[in-house]
Amino acid sequence: MPQNLETLKHGPAESGVEDIILKRWSPRSYSDKPVSSADLTKIFTAAAWAASSYNEQPWRFLVGHKGDETYAKILDSLNEFNQGWAKSAPVLILTVGKKTFAQSGQPNAYALHDTGAASANFSIEATALGLHTHGMGGLDRDKARANFNIPEDYEVGAVWALGYLGEPTALPEQLQEMETAPRTRKPLSEFVFSSWDKAAKL
Repeated sequence: MPQNLETLKHGPAESGVEDIILKRWSPRSYSDKPVSSADLTKIFTAAAWAASSYNEQPWRFLVGHKGDETYAKILDSLNEFNQGWAKSAPVLILTVGKKTFAQSGQPNAYALHDTGAASANFSIEATALGLHTHGMGGLDRDKARANFNIPEDYEVGAVWALGYLGEPTALPEQLQEMETAPRTRKPLSEFVFSSWDKAAKL
C-alpha cells in the first residue's frame, strides 16, 4: 500500500515543477524503521543552507529519537490529537527561532519566517532521502518552553514528525480516510496577486 499511496499523493507532473517538490507530502503513519545519523546530518545541513535575514540563521532544532527523553518531552507538548498519531514517528523535532539579532540585540521580526524556511529545506531533503515529514502547529508552546527551559529570547515554532512511511491501516479509521485521500492545492489566482485580491498575470 505505501507505494500506491506515494503515487496517489504525488503532485501533478504536468505542472512542470521539480519532482522532489511534488513528492513531498505529510503522512501520519510511520514505520518503526530508524532514521540514520548520516541522513539526519544531511537533513539538518540542508536546513543550515536556508535563506535568513542578515544571515542570522535564527533556527534551533531540538531532536528526539523514539525512546529518549527529548522525544518524550516533545511528544508531551503536543495536543492530544497529534500525540495519537505522532507517537509512531521515529524522530520528533521541535523548532525554535531566536527573536533578536545576535550582533545588535534588535528584534528579528523574521525569526520564525526564517525558521520555517529552514524547516522547508529539511523537509525537501528528507523527501529526497526517501523519508517523510509532517509539521504540526497543534502543541502547547508554554509546555514545550517549560519542558526544555527555552529562554524568553527564543520563540517556539512547530513540531515535525520524521520517518519512513507506514501503513495507513495502523491509523484510526477517520485518519485512514485523510491519509488515503488525494491532495489538492488552490489555483495560483487565489494567492498570486498584482494588487490586493487581483490575480497577477504570470
